[in-house]
Amino acid sequence: MAQTQKVVYTTKGTCARSISFERDSENKIYNIAFEGGCNGNLKAIAKLCEGMTGEEIAAKLLGNLCGTKGTSCADQLAKAVTQK
Repeated sequence: MAQTQKVVYTTKGTCARSISFERDSENKIYNIAFEGGCNGNLKAIAKLCEGMTGEEIAAKLLGNLCGTKGTSCADQLAKAVTQK
């Protein structure tokens, strides 16, 4: 079993307060969970991104905006998974 790193990222500017996930040695992301936010939509995003690399997630989600907030939960996930 590959070694994993548990990450908890505090979001900025979104309804979700934090995002937790695990990153393996190949930068693949697993067990994504949002605290707060739009439950159904965020569960769907987590399922769709499961097993993708941080770079793949960022390529799809970075810059996705929610209304006039200047960010979104998806955008914050992209930032979280590319942070070292």
